[in-house]
Amino acid sequence: MIARLLRAAPLTCVFLVVFWTVGALTGAIGGASDDLLLLVGFGTDSPWWTVLTSALWSMDLLGDVATTVLLLVAGPYAERSFGSLRTAAVFLASHVAGVLLGLLVVMAGHAVQWGWLESLMGAVAAGPSIGAVGLVLALTFRMPLLWRRRVRLLMILSVLVLTLYSGWLEDLLRLSGGVAGLVLGALFLRSGPVSRARSLQETRVLVALLIAASALGPVVSMMSPYPNGPLWWFADVVAVAQPSQEYVGEVCSSDAVELCRTMVVQLSYDRFPALVMSLLPALLLLVLAEGLRRGRRFAWRTALVFNVAFAAFIGSYVVYVAQFPDATLLELSVSFGVPMLAPLAIIIVLLLTRKHFDVRLPRRAVVKFWRFTAISVALLSALYVFGGYLVRDQFTPVPGFGALLADLPTRFLPPGYLDLVPLQFSAEGFVGALLFEYTGVVFWLIVLAGLLMASWRTWPSSCEKEAAHARDLMRRHGGSSLSYMTTWRGNQYWFTPDGETAVAYRVVSTIALTVGDPIGPARVDAVRGFAEFCARNGWTPCLYSVGAETRAAVESLGWSAVQVAEDTVIELDELSFTGKKWQDVRTALNKAAKAGITAEWCTYADAPYAITDQIRSISAEWVADKGLPEMGFTLGGLEELTGEGVRCLLAVDGDRTVHGITSWLPVYADGEVVGWTLDFMRRRSHGFRGSMEFLIASAAQQLQAEGARFLSLSGAPLARLDRGERPRALQRVLDFTGQVLEPVYGFRSLFAFKAKFQPTYQPMFMVYPDSAALPRIANAVSRAYLPHLNARQGLRLASKMIIRTRGRVTTHGRTR
Repeated sequence: MIARLLRAAPLTCVFLVVFWTVGALTGAIGGASDDLLLLVGFGTDSPWWTVLTSALWSMDLLGDVATTVLLLVAGPYAERSFGSLRTAAVFLASHVAGVLLGLLVVMAGHAVQWGWLESLMGAVAAGPSIGAVGLVLALTFRMPLLWRRRVRLLMILSVLVLTLYSGWLEDLLRLSGGVAGLVLGALFLRSGPVSRARSLQETRVLVALLIAASALGPVVSMMSPYPNGPLWWFADVVAVAQPSQEYVGEVCSSDAVELCRTMVVQLSYDRFPALVMSLLPALLLLVLAEGLRRGRRFAWRTALVFNVAFAAFIGSYVVYVAQFPDATLLELSVSFGVPMLAPLAIIIVLLLTRKHFDVRLPRRAVVKFWRFTAISVALLSALYVFGGYLVRDQFTPVPGFGALLADLPTRFLPPGYLDLVPLQFSAEGFVGALLFEYTGVVFWLIVLAGLLMASWRTWPSSCEKEAAHARDLMRRHGGSSLSYMTTWRGNQYWFTPDGETAVAYRVVSTIALTVGDPIGPARVDAVRGFAEFCARNGWTPCLYSVGAETRAAVESLGWSAVQVAEDTVIELDELSFTGKKWQDVRTALNKAAKAGITAEWCTYADAPYAITDQIRSISAEWVADKGLPEMGFTLGGLEELTGEGVRCLLAVDGDRTVHGITSWLPVYADGEVVGWTLDFMRRRSHGFRGSMEFLIASAAQQLQAEGARFLSLSGAPLARLDRGERPRALQRVLDFTGQVLEPVYGFRSLFAFKAKFQPTYQPMFMVYPDSAALPRIANAVSRAYLPHLNARQGLRLASKMIIRTRGRVTTHGRTR
């Protein structure tokens, strides 16, 4: 292990050996002494050589360990990516530029009389973490897109939180070192495009991390023995600490009798209730961050209200401080205007990303939560008031029933807020202290648990019964290869009067867009009835991705049709991979066998965490590398893997590393599964290159043995087999659209890839009643597939179609 590390990162290993050796020889392990720091540390009054020497000592043991871990992780990756000499240059340049930039910031703050930066005049700091942070952020320019964004956000938020809340010189220098690293990376290390569209889930995660950082910052300040950052005082809003014993002693030795009594009560709380209640606002923000990660609208609204309240609090504090005669406008603007930027920035981010948080709780879920909360308040209140009255002798002074009732609201406040209200008594006995201290703890834990459950739970759609009925029809009557997709979340259902035929649809911009063919025997009647239903609601119907049979059935209604995709079906009755035309497939199977890769079936819901975690990672990497918004509608994602009856086939090696994954949707006929449709396709970017050929071939072999009649490789959109027919004008427009989109989504490359499996081709059509509605239909289809596409992403998509040359899409990508 050590030998491998030395070969992979010799420079990193040499530096760490020197760093720890210097620390041991000078007795600086665990933190350099003040005398040593004055000689080697960097500060506003330090000699010039400390710009370099400050990289060889650290401020404390935590800094030693954290820097070592950071360099051990980033150093080898950096040396592999751009070489040892360039790694050393980036590290050293980040350190030097970081300390000099930090010096300029301190001097500028001193010039404008910013109290925080004035306090850093004359301070000294040291630590290789300055250059290490810069190295990591510079290295992100060579990382895959998904990790690039995550590492940047986590690193920047970490050093920013330390600067704003801890606020010592070393914290500021780490931040400026990170800025220097970003600049160096942008100038010298950039490779390939650095700005691509974020997926819906990635945007949610990034916003959630931002909210979590705003919650953890005050916790850092509260736990720091000497917080000094510009927002350290703001910790009293988000993480309210108990007063110290020394401060209580000082207050009680003065004439502030009422404040003394309040602080004594605050200090009387046991460690656990005091900790929970003190961290309550921060815990609530963390719960909201989890809700944001899952796209919950209630979490977005609550987080917005919180940050508006925080900004208003800072503003009111500015007004309060401005009343003092020695307060200057410049000092107020710098000392409090800059800190106000933090909640304002979060407010702006929340407003800009509002549409990403559109998962609403059903009304019954909201009512249930508030009912449960109200019952909890009532029960806990009754327990405190009546229970407290029974043991009133355990309170000092002994309260009456009215006094307990008046004191009830304070039980739900953190101890740090108790100085805002007058306290009548304190608890001394066991039961009295239990009621006095834990009433609020239990209530807020219940509320936090309820909010977490609301964030985690997958609530059934409002048409759960209709969806269940549609699934039953699908099993009984069967349908096309896309029939299973009608059961996905987001669809609504219309049924014929006898309930035997269903149409799954979703309304986008007044277009009622269906998913595949109607399910059931009465297709013409279903289309006619559905069209009347749409007319009553002011919608225009459009049957999307239907087969030739449905197209022929509705011709009598005067509807028009155009081919939008080509379904590719593998007949399994006499399938055998023999002959020259199967050479590529046989090669993939043989190479997989030599590499020790096997095909394993599983269901996503029951798979081990080690497998599902890899699947999620592979999927996230695929979306990030694609650089465009993730598509939906008839394209399943991770959520659709959990559907009933869906099977996943994995390419797994001997180390249990997942190289690729495919999911297969059942196709029914007369209550039995007769075929399977390929849906989800992903492969690890640096994994086995023939994963998709191997998985599809393995699925064909194994499902053939199980008695399946066919496999559908799904429709290749905007690509079709040339059948020698003269295309109409609209068909030529779609063919041209497919050609234009080829460099971006690779529809025709996907179509060519599926040809390896010698499929039978079956056209899929879009059927519509009114040609005048085609522009709106085109808009509805694009929005159904790209529901979260914004103007900026649209411009990027257009620029890629114009600028990028025609290229091949790797076989692990898939669209339909």
